Amino acid sequence: MEKFDLNDADVQLDATGLNCPMPLLKAKQALNKMSPGARLLVTATDPGSVRDFKSFVDLSSNKLLGSFEEKENYYYLILKGN
Repeated sequence: MEKFDLNDADVQLDATGLNCPMPLLKAKQALNKMSPGARLLVTATDPGSVRDFKSFVDLSSNKLLGSFEEKENYYYLILKGN
């Protein structure tokens, strides 16, 4: 996982305490409201979110710019695609 600056996001989503599949669903809802090229920071605590977000960006026009785990939190920086 690649660490990044938490201030690099245009929109932040706190999905801590939510279990699969809620972090991904909340992220999809947030991305739907964003313009292409905007960056979404998702903070989650569900270990399953690692797999979910990897699969999601592989199957969508969005790009995972970075992700890392720190103190039982998982952070994802997603670039909104077209």
